[in-house]
Amino acid sequence: MATKREMILQALYTLLSGLPGPKVQRNGNLPERVPPGGVLILHDGDPGEPDVLLSPPEYVYEHHADADVVVYAATPSARDSIFDGIMMAIGAAVAADRTLGGLCDYAETAAPVPVDLIVEGAPGFKAATLPIILHYGTADPLS
Repeated sequence: MATKREMILQALYTLLSGLPGPKVQRNGNLPERVPPGGVLILHDGDPGEPDVLLSPPEYVYEHHADADVVVYAATPSARDSIFDGIMMAIGAAVAADRTLGGLCDYAETAAPVPVDLIVEGAPGFKAATLPIILHYGTADPLS
């Protein structure tokens, strides 16, 4: 049986995999070629130090997972449009299922810090790491 952490991350991956447009991976590497709809790579991130509640013990986490989003298009306005569409789709998907099917107490996104990656002789890329914060509790830090 999977740990609660793994079930939550798998549910988040499944949610993001349903987005229209980007190719979605989990813990992958940036592909050699970015597809026209962009690429989204979900990284498991850091559960951080839990708050511990006693009697019965519960470990409460504010787990920071990261979604790396990279888009490529011929013009800056096309890159901005594709990038903005992916960000809005992620926000809408997370807002529509804040508990990830009842596995998580609350899921939320934080603001990304986009960067334009200029490659000599190529139109360029737009990328950002989007933090996704998962709030949940477990009876054991390893379960």
